[in-house]
Amino acid sequence: MPTHEVFNQVPPMIGHDVADDPALLDGLAREDAAWALPEVHELGVLGGTERAQEWGRLANENPPVLRTHDRYGHRVDEVEYHPSWHELMNVAVTHGLHGAPWADDRPGAHVARAAKFYVWRVDAGHGCPISMTYASVPALRQTPELAAQYEPLLAKPEYDHGLRAPLTKNALLAGMSMTEKQGGSDVRANTTRATLQPDGTYTLVGHKWFTSAPMCDLFLTLAQTEAGVTCFLVPRVLPDGTLNPLRLMRLKDKLGNKSNASSEIEYENAVAHRVGEEGRGVRTIIEMVNMTRLDCVIGAASGMRAGVTMAAHHAAHRRSFGKYLAEHALMRNVLADLSLESEAATVLMTRLAGATDRSVRGDASETAFKRLALAVSKYWVCKRWPSHAAESLECLGGNGYVEDSGMPRLFRESPLNSIWEGSGNVASLDVLRAMVKEPETVGAFFDEVDLAAGADPRLDEAIRKAKDSLTDVATIELRARRVTEQLALILQGSLLVRHGHPAVADAFCASRLTGDHGLAFGTLPAGLDLTPLIDRATPKIA
Repeated sequence: MPTHEVFNQVPPMIGHDVADDPALLDGLAREDAAWALPEVHELGVLGGTERAQEWGRLANENPPVLRTHDRYGHRVDEVEYHPSWHELMNVAVTHGLHGAPWADDRPGAHVARAAKFYVWRVDAGHGCPISMTYASVPALRQTPELAAQYEPLLAKPEYDHGLRAPLTKNALLAGMSMTEKQGGSDVRANTTRATLQPDGTYTLVGHKWFTSAPMCDLFLTLAQTEAGVTCFLVPRVLPDGTLNPLRLMRLKDKLGNKSNASSEIEYENAVAHRVGEEGRGVRTIIEMVNMTRLDCVIGAASGMRAGVTMAAHHAAHRRSFGKYLAEHALMRNVLADLSLESEAATVLMTRLAGATDRSVRGDASETAFKRLALAVSKYWVCKRWPSHAAESLECLGGNGYVEDSGMPRLFRESPLNSIWEGSGNVASLDVLRAMVKEPETVGAFFDEVDLAAGADPRLDEAIRKAKDSLTDVATIELRARRVTEQLALILQGSLLVRHGHPAVADAFCASRLTGDHGLAFGTLPAGLDLTPLIDRATPKIA
């Protein structure tokens, strides 16, 4: 006789459109990218399939392996990936998540790309080379002859993996290699040296402490010249087909992001091409950094959406004490609060993508707004994701702590975006730097926030307090995180009041902008309409 029957277990969350996300779809229409809806839904449907989710699982459970030498002792410096990695990469590249927007003149092209990056969430690791390829183009454009050679191949929607001379390949991927053992975020402390050669190239000697996706075709890196820190383009393979001496020393054993190889490397007179002016390397590569910071925000917003949909799906099907979890008052509060945080992140993400798109097309006011708003958002949205992931996991109870649920992988990914491209201190200090060195960004930021003036007195009061907090210059560095948090919340509040569902905007102002709102998720005050928030987070399974 069987010992028991299986019941009250939640069905798999497959067969839904990941792009069925009201905050995302509204943002696409608002930011000039409604034309991309069919593409976004196509990718969303694929992301909701069992096949795509299996690719993500397998790529993480079979992490990449470093092969430094072949069987005869020759140096090969290859990284072997599971076939599922290549499936994920192929989907991402052919759907234009990499450099494709730079070759697309349609208004909203960068917004469409952001939406697809947000929707294609079956694995975070392969997003790293995709993001770096996207971000490399504006940096390369500072040396037009290099951009003319490589940009068309970085934007081409074809996945052509394997180590070959870059200009012989059908399409390319690019990476970034900046930090060193002794420096971290302080890249001016880098010791890698660059020496000019008679043919105009340089040779690099030194090390890099963190180089992700080392099987990319090209890398933007920093090295010292007589003039100071300078940016360089380093190909993995030289034009004659020989390996550039960029040695992969070992792969990092990371907390998460297991599908993606991150390596320590040594340059042994590696051939490099200068990008931008000598001694201006930080200013050159910051163009790439700012674009990857946008992807940090997109990825964190996407991760929050993944967490709350998994939690809402579980609560809609699991029963306890005679009714579904989603029918219990306190669980409804938790789910609604998670949904609220997710929607606030998504509406902010789409606004930043729109600002990026218009900035690329020459809008100076959007450039000024993006400069400050992106730094603010990078700090706050990425900082909120780990606590959001932990609460989402807890909604599944013990089941959420088990690998099969997918929640542990999501939880392990959640701290990364807050570290990548500048941890919390770096991001909040960058907010202060923007205010001091580019004061026009402050005006552009508050011009945006003030568009909601008079719509909600709670928001008006929060804006007033945020402006007042900037006047105490003597203590502002100590308060950098608090100042950045205030700016993030009033920007999210302004966007939700203007563009969000009324119940979402009301809950945000009641819980994030006023009173003793509690620090844990699930502490929304009484009297709010929670049903729309929960409904908007619950996936519709076919």
